[in-house]
Amino acid sequence: MTAKILELGDRIASLTLVPSSGGAFEVSANDKTLHSKLASGEWPDFDGLVRQLKKLK
Repeated sequence: MTAKILELGDRIASLTLVPSSGGAFEVSANDKTLHSKLASGEWPDFDGLVRQLKKLK
């Protein structure tokens, strides 16, 4: 996923990975949750996440 995110180039001003436990995998950008494994119970569709990130301003 990191490689796909880095393809966004200058759209990403910073990237923070926060270690967690209990199966959490949360992705947010600009204070908006893009995916929550805790809520959905599933891993994100990485291509879908990249599309969502590209739509953000």
